[in-house]
Amino acid sequence: MKLDLATTCKTALLTCAASVLTAAAQNATNSPNGHSATNSPPLVQPASTQQQNWNWHIQNTDIVQGDPSFPAKYAGQNSLADGEVKETVSLDLFLGVRLWPGAEAHVDGLVWQGFGLSRTLGIEAFPNGEAYRLGTQVPNITPARAFIRQTINLGGEEEAVNDDQLTLAGKQDISRITLTLGQISVLDVFDNNTYAHDPRTQFMNWAFVGNEAWDYPANSLGYMTGFAAELNQPGWAVRYGFFQMPTVANGMAVDERFLVAWGMVTELERRYAINQHPGTIRFLAYLNQARMGSYAEALSVPNANIALTRADRDKYGFALNWEQEIATNVGVFSRLGWNDGHTESWVYADVDRTASLGLSVKGQFWRRPDDIFGLAGVVNAITPVHQQFFAVGGTGILAGDGALNYRPEEAMETYYDLQICKNVHAALDYQFVANPAYNRDRGPVNIFGARFHWEF
Repeated sequence: MKLDLATTCKTALLTCAASVLTAAAQNATNSPNGHSATNSPPLVQPASTQQQNWNWHIQNTDIVQGDPSFPAKYAGQNSLADGEVKETVSLDLFLGVRLWPGAEAHVDGLVWQGFGLSRTLGIEAFPNGEAYRLGTQVPNITPARAFIRQTINLGGEEEAVNDDQLTLAGKQDISRITLTLGQISVLDVFDNNTYAHDPRTQFMNWAFVGNEAWDYPANSLGYMTGFAAELNQPGWAVRYGFFQMPTVANGMAVDERFLVAWGMVTELERRYAINQHPGTIRFLAYLNQARMGSYAEALSVPNANIALTRADRDKYGFALNWEQEIATNVGVFSRLGWNDGHTESWVYADVDRTASLGLSVKGQFWRRPDDIFGLAGVVNAITPVHQQFFAVGGTGILAGDGALNYRPEEAMETYYDLQICKNVHAALDYQFVANPAYNRDRGPVNIFGARFHWEF
């Protein structure tokens, strides 16, 4: 199977045309003269209030990024190369079905192709959230998600659930318990943020997709089997998850020692409003256990080969996630993260401390209500023993230049996402990275990118 760009564009244009024709037909139905009949009730119930028994969706995202030449005193095994242009392609088919009252089953078939810059190495705040460490030159097909979700309504006020890629339309109680079992992205449930969470439609950088100091359970593609439970109330929610871990750092194979190798996470969420502008703050704590290495022990083994120090160890950390609407169509967000910094990073990134801050503005101000402008920055850091490990030649998930003149990594991203039509968007993106992989002897790096995304 080969993903042809012309075919992708043709499909997107057909989707765009279909959405325009559908909108025109709806306007004609609602008003005899073809204009919106704002004073008349709709002829049908909105989809969000009707219970679906099944649905299906498709999405495609294509990202191209390049980094011109940048200064570097030396390079190592995991260093970022300059003068590259790389692209990634993803295509998902989502299928959902209602099993019994409150229960849904969902499957996500993922087709993916391409590579991140330098095989997704050399920058901790990596610029492409669609780039996997496991790149491929030809399309690869995998079942990314396969899970069952059971919602237990507790009574009281209801809210609508919209038809979406991983939800069936209907209603549910605001006070409810939700249980999820199967293979998911842990970020489907935890560390959500309205303004920075989805690299297919928002910021592309890993640091704004999730908290990089949280070594969240995942395989090389970002998915993992496990269980999650949530209790939701009108102003708050609490979540708990228990997931398997990969056998090796950032690997695909899952450690079958389910009671020995696991990742646990708990999240508390508080929702509030300031002058009718909604805000949310989330506090997350995690504890991982797997056959991980020790930075301190690796300093005394040949070539700082941390694999020689691996044993069953714990790794823990905390994260704070905040979002606040400051005006209609304008929001700010921030993430803070900390972990113990002594045990080997196992899944996500070589980050022990992180702090990010960003702004998201919808285009209502310039009469483009579905366009989005975003601007954000992040600082990543590591513990002294982690610094020593890289300085003597150690390598991690993303970093490892063979030597290290340490300084915290700083990154900035700005993007403009343009709605071409209802289901089709294109975006231009620029990112700047100082001290890539914590190394002041390399960079700064300028990264230019473009994204094309369609879904229905």
